[in-house]
Amino acid sequence: MVLEKLLRKVKPSEVEEEEEFLELDEALLEEEEKVNVKIENLTSFSDVERIQQSLREGNVVFVKIKDLRDRDLDELKRCVDRLKKTCLAMNGDIAVVHDDFLVITPEFARVYRGKAA
Repeated sequence: MVLEKLLRKVKPSEVEEEEEFLELDEALLEEEEKVNVKIENLTSFSDVERIQQSLREGNVVFVKIKDLRDRDLDELKRCVDRLKKTCLAMNGDIAVVHDDFLVITPEFARVYRGKAA
């Protein structure tokens, strides 16, 4: 995009005679955008909003569901359904890990489930 703008400003005859160089700021090249991975506990339906907010902020979230699973399966199902709807609306991914955790990812990440059969 920037190169196209530069080429438009330069006359075609000058493009053939001169080589144009674009200087880039090295600090911008070295900067990496890091992804946060959060670990949250799901103890009741009221925790769902906090987990949804973390997901909306672009974080990968590991959710510990063991305590709620042992205490109230119906409430766990309600929570998981709500988180699943949020995840699907954001084009994210959700998976259960060892019956104790959920992994929820935003749009830019997918949970690897092994090779398809």
